[in-house]
Amino acid sequence: MIEAVRRYGVREQIVSRDEISRAAEDIRLVGFTVLDGGYSDDELNNLSSCFDRVRDEYAAQHGGYDALRAIDEHYTVRALLAHDRRFLDLARNSAVTRLCAELLGEYHILNQQNGIVNPPHGETYNQASFHRDLPYQHFTSSRPLAINALFCLDAFDLENGSTLIVPASHKLEAFPSDETVRKHTVRVTAPRGSFIVLDCMVYHSGGTNMTQRPRRAVNHVYTIPLMRQQIDLPSLLGDDFPTDSVTSQFLGYSVRSPLTVAAYIEDRRSRSASNSK
Repeated sequence: MIEAVRRYGVREQIVSRDEISRAAEDIRLVGFTVLDGGYSDDELNNLSSCFDRVRDEYAAQHGGYDALRAIDEHYTVRALLAHDRRFLDLARNSAVTRLCAELLGEYHILNQQNGIVNPPHGETYNQASFHRDLPYQHFTSSRPLAINALFCLDAFDLENGSTLIVPASHKLEAFPSDETVRKHTVRVTAPRGSFIVLDCMVYHSGGTNMTQRPRRAVNHVYTIPLMRQQIDLPSLLGDDFPTDSVTSQFLGYSVRSPLTVAAYIEDRRSRSASNSK
């Protein structure tokens, strides 16, 4: 039996029920945690092969790697789930969605899913600067509004560019001073198949990959339904993509903005009819 932490003058304490509640406590307190994805080696190998194939197909669809390089998009693959449904399953990982429900509430949506490649040989890339995943925002909130879950297709270690995080910076409106960033930044390592999960308001950066191989990851951002998606997934995927109401809500089909007043009125009629049944 683990001995209780010694304390005095304490009348209240948070109770951690399980791995998910402990992960939620980590995020509320310091802004990040590492969560096991629960994948086997075979499943990870399958996802890795799928990622490489989709990345090549994506580049070909958008003019090739040189064309993407010209706009600094050559190390990113937008909306992976539109190319292969295995990435929809990844976005709906049970541990991550349970954690999002704990932090954001049961009704949360997938805001974005992007493949990210950290290039080898110390080359810089567009994630290698400190940022929030709600960029240009300088405010704090009493509860998280958005959660980032970075899936490690490859292990994140000190050599291949572990993620740099400024702990608890989701509690500050402004970016900390350079001296404070240098003093408090931590390097977060994580095994292959795990998720590095952040409050999206935590300042973080990709590290420098000094190895000979690219380091691959799939980034997910989950938000409360009030937030606009990075790419309008319902328009991208089409009306027939969801196979059930839960998937439809998760992908944002229920929060699309009506294009006309007539469409808004018709949506209200449909909702009213559904509620009256």
